[in-house]
Order: sequence, then structure tokens, then C-alpha cells
Amino acid sequence: MVRVARQVSESGYYHVVLRGSGRQVIFEDDADRRAFLLAAQRCLVGSGVAVIAWCLMDNHAHLVVRDDAGCLSEALHRLTTSYARRYNTRTGHVGHVFQERFRSSPIEDEPYLLEAVRYIHNNPEKACLCRAEEYPWSSYADYFGHPHEELEVERGVVLGLLGGEEGFSEFCRTGAGLSYRPPSGVRLDESETLEVARRVLGDVPLAAVRTLPPARRNELLRALRDAGLSIRQVERLTGVGRNTVARA
Repeated sequence: MVRVARQVSESGYYHVVLRGSGRQVIFEDDADRRAFLLAAQRCLVGSGVAVIAWCLMDNHAHLVVRDDAGCLSEALHRLTTSYARRYNTRTGHVGHVFQERFRSSPIEDEPYLLEAVRYIHNNPEKACLCRAEEYPWSSYADYFGHPHEELEVERGVVLGLLGGEEGFSEFCRTGAGLSYRPPSGVRLDESETLEVARRVLGDVPLAAVRTLPPARRNELLRALRDAGLSIRQVERLTGVGRNTVARA
């Protein structure tokens, strides 16, 4: 299969997702999480890639980074190789730990940068684990002057845009304002689909989509797909057949 070239961000900012191969668990305990953060400090920050935000879930990791030197791919390759080697040695696992190719999307303006940071920090709450401020394995605490020793976070840009720590806290609590879409190819979790769909549709009830004139219906179906929902998820939420969704 021919690989599509990655989109290059003119701003240097990216949202990166690293997933376990076959969605396998890649962080089994806190020692694994600390090891990943230390590797990120060495391979990313040590290469000049600034980490703006991060969150570690059981089978994937989110990062917002700024790559001024254009070395992100190489730095991420070193990070995943280093962590995978340690993980396989410790667990006896054989084979790939991460999906072969990391997912990334460019962030070209300040509103989308803020949405990406909020999306990442709210991941644990979306997964029904706990509130963002209660989750220990994200950079949320770093934004309130309680940094993780393992990984340096550059928080100045985000805090400057939001007016400081209080503005950051309020912004994260208010929920998503834009139809933020995570990096291409990263499927939304089932817990996220209803929230995203309602945000995209606005005043249009889910059940009403299939009754709309074809042009308007197809416009909304495209918007749902652009927001990251799969064809199956759109079909399930709206009742519109998958062939119609695919054609739209």
C-alpha cells in the first residue's frame, strides 16, 4: 500500500497519537508510564521538540508538540523504539508494541491549538475514568505549577492565550467549542461520538437527519464524518443507511 505523505504544519505544532499495535495495552503500570515520559524527555525534548501537552491512556498516548527543527518523525521513531525495547524486555512480549506508523495532524492556528490541548486533557473524563484535574498521567497538573519530574512541558503559550491558570481551568471545564477532530485515522471512542454528533448538528435532532432534504442531509452527514465519526457510527446515530452515508 502506498503511504500518503504527512501534512507539514507551517506553525510547527502537531497533535500526535501513538497507539498500541492492535489496540493492545502499552502502559501496564506507573513504572511503564514513567519510563515513557523519561524516553519522551530524552528523545523529543532532547531533540528540540517542545511538548505542549500530553496524556497517557492504557493503550495510547496523546501529545501536542512544537517541532521547530523539522525532526519530529525521527524523534518519535527513537521514542517508540526505545520504549518498545524496554517494554518487550520487561514483559516478554514479542513483536510490535506500537502501530507501525504514528498519527499526526498539523495545528495551524491558536483556537485549534487550544482545542487540541483541551481535548487531550479531557480524555480521561471522556473515558469515564475521572475528571481531568484528578487524572495523574496527563500534563494538566503541569499547568498549575506541579510539573512531572520526568517530562518538561512548555506551558507559556497556552497560558498566555488563556490569561493564566484560572483561564486554563475555566477553558477545560467549558467543554469543546469547535468540532475538534483528532489526527486522521484515529477513530473516536464510542463515549465521544454522541457528544461530537450533537455539537456538529447543533439544533438538528439526531433522529431528524434522515428526514431532511437530501442536500441538507448529505451536508450534515459529511460534517459528522469530518468530525471523526466512522460510517458505522453515523449510521447508528442517525438511522441513515451506510451506503447513503458513504455516498454523501
